Amino acid sequence: MTDPKENPGYEKSDVSVNKIIIWGVLAVILLIVFVVFIMDYYVATKERLIYEKVLTPPSAALRELRARETEILNSYKILDSTQGVYRIPIDRAMQILADDAHRTKTPDVKN
Repeated sequence: MTDPKENPGYEKSDVSVNKIIIWGVLAVILLIVFVVFIMDYYVATKERLIYEKVLTPPSAALRELRARETEILNSYKILDSTQGVYRIPIDRAMQILADDAHRTKTPDVKN
């Protein structure tokens, strides 16, 4: 049989409160450092993506496409002379439609 003083069936020493406090403080400091690092990484990545997507100058192909679109939107051209289909500048087309809508919506005023 074993001696009860050698193996009493429970822990004979107390938990070291100082060690628990030190490990807890270290864990909190490590967590704070990790959170600050992740936030800094997020901000840097976000700024880099914004620069790449928004602030970089457009490519030559995009500039050419926009120039062609502007030319099409602001020029006159005969598309089909037999059917009387013409292309007119977008500003002029909007003005014609607005004038036409204004004439049809304005009631006749009799004095």
